[in-house]
Amino acid sequence: MTTNQLAAAAKNRLHLSTEEFAAELKLRPQSIRKRYCQTGAYFCVRPVKMPNGRLMWPADALEQLARSQ
Repeated sequence: MTTNQLAAAAKNRLHLSTEEFAAELKLRPQSIRKRYCQTGAYFCVRPVKMPNGRLMWPADALEQLARSQ
């Protein structure tokens, strides 16, 4: 999927996958995962860990990050 397809798929949902979250922030997903492993969050945004191990990030996290800058 391209970045535009990920962004379109992410609208109207409560949680984003790590790939969608990274695409919205224009980062690599591995950067998000690394920060999560080091601190348990990505700049104070904590994901929900699914039973299968995937991380689901709150959809309003982008607004939270924008307000903190």
